[in-house]
Amino acid sequence: MTAPLKAIDGNADLPALMNDLATSARAAAHVLSLAPEQQKNRALDAMGRAIRAHAEAILAANAEDVAEFRASGATAAFIDRLTLTPGRVAAMAEGIATVRAIPDPVGVVTESWQRPNGMTIERVRVPLGVVAVIFESRPNVTADAGALCLKSGNAVILRGGSDSFRSSRAIHACLVQGLREAGLPEAAITLVPTRDRAAVGLLLSGLDGKIDVIVPRGGKSLVGRVEAEARVPVFAHLEGVNHVYVDRAALPDMAKAIVLNAKMRRTGVCGAAETLLVDRAGATAHLKPLVEMLIDAGCEVRGDEAAQRVDARVKPAVEDDWNAEYLDAIIAAKVVDGVDGAIAHILKHGSHHTDAIVTEDDAAARKFLKEVDSAIVLHNASTQFADGGEFGFGAEIGIATGKFHARGPVGVEQLTSFKYRVHGSGQTRP
Repeated sequence: MTAPLKAIDGNADLPALMNDLATSARAAAHVLSLAPEQQKNRALDAMGRAIRAHAEAILAANAEDVAEFRASGATAAFIDRLTLTPGRVAAMAEGIATVRAIPDPVGVVTESWQRPNGMTIERVRVPLGVVAVIFESRPNVTADAGALCLKSGNAVILRGGSDSFRSSRAIHACLVQGLREAGLPEAAITLVPTRDRAAVGLLLSGLDGKIDVIVPRGGKSLVGRVEAEARVPVFAHLEGVNHVYVDRAALPDMAKAIVLNAKMRRTGVCGAAETLLVDRAGATAHLKPLVEMLIDAGCEVRGDEAAQRVDARVKPAVEDDWNAEYLDAIIAAKVVDGVDGAIAHILKHGSHHTDAIVTEDDAAARKFLKEVDSAIVLHNASTQFADGGEFGFGAEIGIATGKFHARGPVGVEQLTSFKYRVHGSGQTRP
């Protein structure tokens, strides 16, 4: 299903190659912007079938990627992000099916009004155009981004990391098969066919206006570079420094279940909790059981003095721990003065990604949900729900933590902009 690595790693003229890819993507974007929903849905149906049919090939390619990077000494959390399983491959196909079932946003009139002069003005959703997604580790991004962009009428250029190179190519082949079966241009979903890191810089340049938006999915260094160098708009989050605050009025069993899931379900995802905050007034009831539970589950706890006192296994936290995105089985723990103390800590150290409160006190919950300025704020639920699939979007192209246009999981609707259509009957402006 995929070409030999050497055949696509030896590009003599990378700028020319990238320019050709972007030119083709721009032409494909125009076709997609006019494609009827039924045609896009046929492509998505075929993509899901192809992924299921070629699951063994995808897993074999992934096994090669994993073996290569395990040999290089990659961390367990990194390997987890890279690894595909039969269940994760099935989840990719299921995600595509969910995206297919979402109503087509293109052409939807979101608002309409009439002016005193008789003109009618409509605000209507339109695709963004060409989206470039630069990602690391997670090969499922290939399927997620491809499906979301197709449904929203956008062409996408995917630049996966060298770590997931073979896996992404195997998945991409299935997506191209779906496009072909539906009669849509194959350039609608393009995978950059090289590991050359210079390709990233060329995408960030915008390739002479052929790229409309960039979405980075990766570590702090990648996202920081994209935000610093990109000459086109960026949907990005720099870090997922996520908090779970356990209030004095939390139910103990619920608090334990949420904290354990938020930290340990998958430590390497951006929705994983990195800091545990416990209300001082409830510390006697909550702190020791939570700390012991985490350590017994294999999580290293780095805590303040209060956390250290309840369990000798707690390591002293330093200032950098409050700002850390560990993406590993490590958590920082601190006692704070009520919901106000938790909000103040999150304001100072958070990354505006995802934060949760566990409490039965409705007033405390309302205050937390109102005042914590993060893209996703939860009450009595795990931070691991920070995921487009869990929001009913089928998948996500990323979690945006900025405040313009898209925020939180970026799904089909967030991948559209709008234009105004004005209907007149001969009006002229005096």
